Amino acid sequence: MSFSPCPPDALAGDSIQQQRDRWARKRSRASRELVQSEQRYCQQLELVTTYFVAILKAKGTLRQDISESIFSSIKAIHSVNQSLLVHLENGYFGRGFDQFCPQLDHYNVFVDNIYNAKKVLWIQLKKNKTFRRFKKLQEARPQFHNHKLEDLLQLPIERIDQYKRLLQEMTAHTSPDNPEFQQLSRAVAAVEELHQRIQNNTRRHENHLQLCRVQKLLKGRKTKVLAAGRWYIREGWLKVVPSKGADVKPKMFFLFSDMLLQAKRCSALHPTDSDKFAGQRAYPLRECSVEKVFGNTKGKGGLLSLTFPKAKLLLMSSNQEDFNDWYQSLSSAVRKLQPRSTVVLQREDFNQEPLGSAPDGHNLQSSSSSNPNRKRNVVSNEPGEPAQRRAAEWESSAPKRIKQSISEHSSEASTSSCIIL
Repeated sequence: MSFSPCPPDALAGDSIQQQRDRWARKRSRASRELVQSEQRYCQQLELVTTYFVAILKAKGTLRQDISESIFSSIKAIHSVNQSLLVHLENGYFGRGFDQFCPQLDHYNVFVDNIYNAKKVLWIQLKKNKTFRRFKKLQEARPQFHNHKLEDLLQLPIERIDQYKRLLQEMTAHTSPDNPEFQQLSRAVAAVEELHQRIQNNTRRHENHLQLCRVQKLLKGRKTKVLAAGRWYIREGWLKVVPSKGADVKPKMFFLFSDMLLQAKRCSALHPTDSDKFAGQRAYPLRECSVEKVFGNTKGKGGLLSLTFPKAKLLLMSSNQEDFNDWYQSLSSAVRKLQPRSTVVLQREDFNQEPLGSAPDGHNLQSSSSSNPNRKRNVVSNEPGEPAQRRAAEWESSAPKRIKQSISEHSSEASTSSCIIL
């Protein structure tokens, strides 16, 4: 009996064809899920626009501005997605998303308003008895399948996440030679940008809730926690080691992106504030240095040294995991606030005249007298800075910029100190 194996070319051809078949099956599965989920999504959007937006407008149950605050651009979103559905059902995925993505501004409006919409809806349900009864009657309709209005208003946010997943799946299993590949790739980029916008809004909202919670924990209004650009990081109990031989005292600390707040618990006998804290000191982190005095992963806690321009703080924790987390959080917060440094770079163009005025140019030449052909400029070390901005900075005189940065740095240092609350 003779044995003749298959030629290598035939095996390679079968392997490539099998790979193409697998891609086709995965793409077909993703496209089918996209069409079916889009049909359900449009039906649910129609429930909101028909049984809430249209009827509320006809009856006048809510003022126009209140209705717009709750439902925002959901009617425009429904119209846009109906057009998209027609393309998807006919198999024109690339063309459909090519026309859909330029209209994502309706989603941007909805995404930016969603937390305000929830707040306004909650207020109306609490104060408007007529609207509360209307909402209950509409949700009892069989078409809603026990879905609440609050759930339906969240659908556009959830749909963007579904678009991101399904479009990535389809693009990954579409050949670059396919005419729809470029269209799907553009759609993925646009949807990912909107998805990132949603994530950023969620983080900002959660941070705002944390700041409000801490503000309510503090007695009185003297200590201001709510501030633009401030981010909550963590909180917890730490023992303050005094510089003199006094007893170690536990204090509550709240760490933010720009300051460390020290507080103490109010007296348990206080009639109204027994569960709150009294702010004692606020330590700005801009010119703080963090040092681990002792403490390692095998020990039980450790001691941290925080040095400020006009204060020094020794903090101790007996829990090793908690100690390590405080050290990492403080170090990261301080590092992000450090002023950007400047570096001296050598110019490649040796024949170009020094930039700036004549006196400034003379100072630049005298500072590099060891090499008369060597010109130096001070440029920012910020990563990813546009070239146009660098060129604009080069046009100013280097010595003046250095003096200005030094004066600004010294003025900040003079004002950065511990604030006793």
